[in-house]
Amino acid sequence: MVNLNGTLITAAKASVAIDNRGLNYGDAVFETVRFSSGKICFWEDHYFRLMASMRILRMEIPMNFTMEFLEEELLRTINSSQNHKNSFRIKLLVWRQTGGKYTPKTNDVQYVISCEKLKTPFYELNEANCEIELFKDHYINSGLLSTLKTNNRLINILGSIYAKENDYENCLLLNENKQIVEALNGNIFIVLGNKIKTPPLTDGCLNGIIRKQLIAIIKLIPDFSLEEASISPFELQKADEFFITNTIQGIVPVTKYRKKEFVKETAKVLLQKLNLKARMG
Repeated sequence: MVNLNGTLITAAKASVAIDNRGLNYGDAVFETVRFSSGKICFWEDHYFRLMASMRILRMEIPMNFTMEFLEEELLRTINSSQNHKNSFRIKLLVWRQTGGKYTPKTNDVQYVISCEKLKTPFYELNEANCEIELFKDHYINSGLLSTLKTNNRLINILGSIYAKENDYENCLLLNENKQIVEALNGNIFIVLGNKIKTPPLTDGCLNGIIRKQLIAIIKLIPDFSLEEASISPFELQKADEFFITNTIQGIVPVTKYRKKEFVKETAKVLLQKLNLKARMG
C-alpha cells in the first residue's frame, strides 16, 4: 500500500497527473527513512530537514504538516502492510501542486508515502569488497541547493551507470573545484590516524542524517578528532580508512580505491555506537 495525500491505496492504483511538477521540472523533495524495532529512526532530524528543504524551495507548508501528523502517516502506511512488524525503507515524496511552467501557479503541495521491506532490523557491517572510483563526467555545484534531497538526481544516475559498466561498487562525485563531495548514495568520511575528516556542506554534499549522527558520535570519542574540510582525490591515497554513510545502510566501508586498500576498524566501532543511538531514538 502507498499513502497518497492521506489516502491508502494499492501501488498499482496510485497515480499522479501527467503534468505533475515533480515529473516535469524536478520540483519535489523527499526523505528516505528507516523504520526498525517498531519506530522511525532519527525521525526528528528527517522532519526538520524536510521542513527546511520545503522552505528553501518556497513550498507552502500545510498547517497540518506537524512532526506528529507526518509520523502518524508514515506509521499508518507501514501498518497497512501485511508484514508491518518487519523493518522498512520508507520514502516520503513532496511536490508542488500541478499548474504553471517554470513559474508555478501555486506553492501548495501534495505527497506520497511508499515503503519496502528491509532484510535486517539493525545496521550491519558490509563484509563484501567495495571498490570505488572517481566519476568525472559531470560535477556537483557547491552551494545550498546541492545539500537538499530533491528528485533531480541525474549525476547520481549517470554515475551509477558508469559504476555498473566498469564493475565498481560505488563512485565518488566531485564539485566544480575538483574536491570530493560525496558518494553516489551517501556522505563520505576518511580516517587518517586518529583524525576523521568529512567534506563540509559548503562543498555541496548532501546534508545527510547519518552524517549528522556520526559527527555527534565522533565528537564524544576522546581517541578521535573530527574535521569538516574539503577532501582532494590525492588524500585518498594517504587515508587508512574510508567509509560511506546513508540512512538505509548506516556505514559502508570502502575496501579499495585504485591501488589503495583500506581497513574497517573505525567503521566497526562507529557502527556499534550508531546502532545504539538508533535504538535509543
